[in-house]
Amino acid sequence: MNTVLRAARIGRVLLRYRLDDLLDQTPAERWLKLMRPFVPRAQAAIAAQSRGARLRLALQELGPIFVKFGQILSTRRDLLPPDLVDELSLLQDQVAPFDGDAARAIVESELGAPVATLYAAFETAPLASASIAQVHAATLHPVGDAPPREVVVKVLRPGIEKQIAGDVALLGSLAALVDRTHPNADKIRPREIVAEIENTLAAELDLQREGANASVLRRHWLDSADLYVPEPIWTHTAQRVLTLERVRGINSDDIAALDAAGIDRRALAAKGVRVFYTQVFRDNFFHADAHAGNIWVDPERRDNPRFIALDFGIMGQLSSEDQYYLAENFMAIFNKDYRRVAELHVQAGWMPAHIRIDELEAAARAVCEPYFTRPLSEISLGEVLGKLFRTAQRYELTLQPQLILMQKTLLTIEGIGRLLDPKIDIWAVARPVLERILVERYSPQRLAAEFRKRMPEMVTRAPEVPRLLHAWLQQQVEGRHELRMRSRDIVEITQTLKTMQRRIVAAILGVGLLIAAAVLYALEAGGPAFLGVPLSSWVAGVGGLWAILAALPRRG
Repeated sequence: MNTVLRAARIGRVLLRYRLDDLLDQTPAERWLKLMRPFVPRAQAAIAAQSRGARLRLALQELGPIFVKFGQILSTRRDLLPPDLVDELSLLQDQVAPFDGDAARAIVESELGAPVATLYAAFETAPLASASIAQVHAATLHPVGDAPPREVVVKVLRPGIEKQIAGDVALLGSLAALVDRTHPNADKIRPREIVAEIENTLAAELDLQREGANASVLRRHWLDSADLYVPEPIWTHTAQRVLTLERVRGINSDDIAALDAAGIDRRALAAKGVRVFYTQVFRDNFFHADAHAGNIWVDPERRDNPRFIALDFGIMGQLSSEDQYYLAENFMAIFNKDYRRVAELHVQAGWMPAHIRIDELEAAARAVCEPYFTRPLSEISLGEVLGKLFRTAQRYELTLQPQLILMQKTLLTIEGIGRLLDPKIDIWAVARPVLERILVERYSPQRLAAEFRKRMPEMVTRAPEVPRLLHAWLQQQVEGRHELRMRSRDIVEITQTLKTMQRRIVAAILGVGLLIAAAVLYALEAGGPAFLGVPLSSWVAGVGGLWAILAALPRRG
C-alpha cells in the first residue's frame, strides 16, 4: 500500500512539472493521463523552464533521497541527455536536519557507550545536514597533557536504510516496466541506471567504509603541501557513525573570501589540476564528488595554498588497463594523433575489434580539431573526452561507469580551476604531470619491482607448468580441446536462441492446427458446428492466429 501511495505521489509531481513526456510510449503514460484531471497545472514560471530544470525541481520536491538519486544520475553522461545531466549537477543537499537527540541515541547505540563517556562535548545542533547524514561538532576527551581534540561526528539519518530500500525497489519496478515496453530502452538502459544508484547508495550508507576511504586518501597525501585529508578517529567510528578530525577552511568557489584571506588563486588553480591527475594516474584513488562544498582551501597558507578534502563517500578507481589507455589517450590528444586515439579505443576493449580504424580516426578528428582553433587556455580536456565518448557510442562504445565518473570529476575540477584562475592553461599544467607519472609508472625500475613482487607467485606455480603444457598439447593432438567463453553477449545469444525456439514451436503448432483444420474439412465437409461455425473453421482460425503471433517480433 505504501508503495502504491508513493508511486501516486511521484505521478502527481511528474504531472505538476510537466514531465510525463519522459514516460511516453510506456504503460505508465495511460495512468498519468487518468491522473491529469486531478492534478493542478504547473505555474507559468515552471512551465516556461527547460525539462532539465523542471526535473531538478521535481526531485527536490520529492525529497532528499530523490535529490541523491539526481546527484548520482548527474555522473552518468553516457546514459542521459546532456541537458538533463547539466541541470541535475546543480542539485544541492539543502535538507532540514533531524532531531539532535536522535543523533545522540544513534551514536550511543553504534559505539556502545554514553555520549558523555565518548566525547568531552557533543553539540546537539548539527553543523550541516544532507540527504543521508548530518554532522555534529564534538570534542574528544584529552589524552595525557594534550589539549582536547576537536572533531566532527557524522551520523546517518534514522530509518534512512529502509526509506532508501523502498525507493530503490520502486525505481527497480519502474525500470523493469520501461525496459520491457519503451522502444528506446536499449539506449536508456533503465535497469543499469537503477543498479548504479543502488550500488552508490549502499556505499554511502556504510560510514565505516567512508572512514576507510579517508584513511587511504590521507596516507597518499600525508605531509603534502597540496592537499590535506582529515584523520578518521577509528575508536569512535562504526557503520552508522563516523568521527573525523575537525578542519576549517573556505569553500573553493568563494572567490571573495579567498581574496580577503590573501590566497594566491593562480597557484591554487594549478595545484587543483595537478592533484587530480596525480590521484587518477599515480594513486588510482580519486575523490569523485569534488564539488566546491567538498573541496575547501586552507586559509592559513597564503603563498603556498593547499586544498582540504571532505566527504569521502564516493571515490573512484580504474583498472590498470583503463589507467594506461586513458593516459595514452590524453597524450595522443595532446599530440593531435587521432589515429592513435582510434587505435587505443579498440585496443582497450572499449569498442569491438570489427570497427574500422579509419572511420573512428575521422570521427576523433572531427571532435578534436575545432578545439585546437581556440587558445589553449580555453580548451577543456574533460569536455573533449566527453565528446569523444559520446561520438564513439555510435560505434558500439562500451565504457565502465568509473570512466564516466572520472570524466565528470575532471569537468568539475577544471571548472573550479577556471573559477580560481580564468586564464589557467589546463593542458600546460596537466601535460608535464601526466608525462612524469607515465615515465615513473612504466619505467624499467617500476617493471622490475613489479616482477620481484610477483616472483614468489611465479615460483610457486612453476612446477605445474610442464604438466599443464603436456595436458594442453595432448588435447590438441586428440582433438579434445575445449573453448570456454563467458560474456554478456553469450548470455544474450542463449536467450535469443531460446526465444526463437519457443517461437518456432509455436509456429509449428499453429501450422499443425491449420493442417488439422484442412483434414477435418476434407473428411467431414467442415465437421460439426459450434455457435454456427464449423469446427474446422475454429481450428483454422486458432492455428492461423497462433502462427501469426509466433511470427511477430517481440522485445526481450
